[in-house]
Amino acid sequence: MNQIVFELNGWLSLLGRFSLALQLAVLVGLLLVSRMWFRSHRTSPASWAIVYTELAFLASLGLAFLLLGLVGMPAGLVALAAQLLAIWIGLEIARLLLRRHNDPRAVDAYFQRAVRPLFFVIGLLACLGKIDSLESFGNISLMRLFDEKFTIGDLGLLLTLPYFVVVLSELPAFLFGATASRLTGMAAGNRKALELIIRYLLIGLGLVWMSSFVGLNGNALAAMAGGLSVGLGFGIKEVFSNFVSGLWLLLEGSVRPGEVLMVEGVPCQVKNLGLRASTLLRSSDNAQLVVPNQTFFTNTTTAFTGGTNALRRSSVTVGAAYNHEPDAVIALLVATAKANPRVLTDPPPSASVSNYGASSIDYSLGFSIADPLTSGGISSELRRAIWYAFRDNGIEMPFPQQVLHWAPKSRPSEGQSSGIH
Repeated sequence: MNQIVFELNGWLSLLGRFSLALQLAVLVGLLLVSRMWFRSHRTSPASWAIVYTELAFLASLGLAFLLLGLVGMPAGLVALAAQLLAIWIGLEIARLLLRRHNDPRAVDAYFQRAVRPLFFVIGLLACLGKIDSLESFGNISLMRLFDEKFTIGDLGLLLTLPYFVVVLSELPAFLFGATASRLTGMAAGNRKALELIIRYLLIGLGLVWMSSFVGLNGNALAAMAGGLSVGLGFGIKEVFSNFVSGLWLLLEGSVRPGEVLMVEGVPCQVKNLGLRASTLLRSSDNAQLVVPNQTFFTNTTTAFTGGTNALRRSSVTVGAAYNHEPDAVIALLVATAKANPRVLTDPPPSASVSNYGASSIDYSLGFSIADPLTSGGISSELRRAIWYAFRDNGIEMPFPQQVLHWAPKSRPSEGQSSGIH
């Protein structure tokens, strides 16, 4: 602890130097002016005006560097800020170019979660290293962990590396999946499953590398694995079971991103197969369902093959009066279904008599659709079309009717008194 206090006091004394304070004041002033101008001229994330603003800021840093050099003042910190800003401008240009050929929201989200935090950490370390050497501060020992020295640098790696290992693994997995899809022509669902498997593999390798990088030996890892097994047996066995179930689902291919599942009679599309749970989009109300992965092993789930073969057979039931010929009604129902452009012609729609009801003959119209998520909308369209077709062809849709008979009041017999005196 005394060594940490000593290092921090040394940093504070360096910050008290006039040359360093002047450079910090110049950087803060230029940054505030740039932010104020940017806020007064708001632009969309897709606008190149962002780059133009940052180029102007870079030019002002270059001018400040020249002025400090002319008066004989050190300007190393200003030069480092200019270098970092130039790298940042390059990243912004790459982001704008990627938005043209990829999903803009996905590109912006990846830069927000991965690229910008990584740049911030690297920039912060570079600035602190410019002020003073970080090596001596990072080698300060905090404790002995598994007979190994655990330093401040190791603590910083443990606090930052897991996040970047998880987030940065998304891009290599995406690039590998895109390349494999172009070479083999695999379906979209298989590609997403492959990307998830590659990402989990990269995360596992990254965590193992991180543990060895901070100095954890094989005995330490074995001890941690033993403690983890005890934790799995008591507290997080369900989480571990869901994780293993997710990996098995990916390898088996029974539930993949893009797959359409029937959940409580409503079609839902698998949007993401995560480590613990799967995210499903319910088409009826556009709600997202979070389903634990183990559920797909313990419950029966109706699934439609994702990708190129998502065909679904659906049906509509309607009743017609008894005085109409069944063949004529069946032909009219089939013609009505064929007139709908969203009903597939192969296999063709078909109709049949399903039941003799109390007041009508019940018919079932079966048809095929390409997307199971549109079943409700197409069924509604066909029901409306059938009503108009029955009206135009004089076919009656009967409905149950009830007739109530009121019994007449009984008169009193001759031997009975009327009760009037």
